[in-house]
Amino acid sequence: MATRAAASSDLEAIMALERAAFPTDAWSAAMMREELASPHGWYVVVEEAGRLVGYAGLRAVRGARDADVQTITISESARGHGRGRALLGELLGEGVRRGVHDVFLEVRADNPVAQALYLSEGFVEVGRRPRYYQPDDVDAIVMQLDLRGWAVRRHEAASPSAPTAPEGPRAAAPAATTSATPIGKVWC
Repeated sequence: MATRAAASSDLEAIMALERAAFPTDAWSAAMMREELASPHGWYVVVEEAGRLVGYAGLRAVRGARDADVQTITISESARGHGRGRALLGELLGEGVRRGVHDVFLEVRADNPVAQALYLSEGFVEVGRRPRYYQPDDVDAIVMQLDLRGWAVRRHEAASPSAPTAPEGPRAAAPAATTSATPIGKVWC
């Protein structure tokens, strides 16, 4: 799995994933082109065997204290292997580099898999937008992450002095995995 910054030459492949993932509310190619070119946006893609299998975007105006996760999409055949989490980590890392304090996102109320991903990274629910996703008539859960706290936790977890997981019969069992379901502009 190779993750890199998105380029305008990725537009066709991004749009193929966009249309497959969001058949009822896909962004137009013109909208995506503007997002990729915007100085306020930061998009990344993930490739495997020379094929684009996911993309994600962050809107973070330079100098602003908050940012928004615009989209995370993983092709259906590539889901369930941590690619969505990896792309989210890339977006959050860029937010840290831009000096962002808080990151917001909307997630479909009918997608507990994506909600669990965000909760596991430290996002908390701060509101709801009734009937936000149209034409599906699904509420959006608005979530917020204290990015500075996330960065500290990540740094502590990566430091050599961080505690390690216990081994042997008392060690915790690995978490179960589930397949993702659509959540508007986020597929993980």
